[in-house]
Amino acid sequence: MSRQHIEIRQSFNAPVETIFNILTDHVSFGKVIATKVQRVIDSQEENKNGVGSVRRISSFPVPAFEETVITFEPNCLMEYVVSKGSPIKNHKGRMEFSEEGGKTKLFYFIDFEPKQPFTLFGSFLKSVIEKPIRQSLEKLSKSYAS
Repeated sequence: MSRQHIEIRQSFNAPVETIFNILTDHVSFGKVIATKVQRVIDSQEENKNGVGSVRRISSFPVPAFEETVITFEPNCLMEYVVSKGSPIKNHKGRMEFSEEGGKTKLFYFIDFEPKQPFTLFGSFLKSVIEKPIRQSLEKLSKSYAS
């Protein structure tokens, strides 16, 4: 299996709290990436998008799948894993947020392995996952440009 790694770095001319809230809220994250995302289980913590919350993502050509939040530190960090469905396994996403001079720095990492052993399939899935997220984050960043 060919392990795939995606690393996206993006800056936003907005406070970290603003960007954190947009990108870690399941519904607003779906709007950012122009994909149907719905919360199917609320976290038992203060924030309904926190640890234990589950979101379902429906994005052609990938079959619908679910992600479960495993780490949630307000304005700092969110980590999630694919918990149901998907043509990938051993998936972990990590969004790290920091603030410098009133601007937000996002470091977004995604690691996974394709379930199919074909080498090119992993590269295809990486492109299908990475390209729309990268473009959407750039678009969101531009909306905060001043």
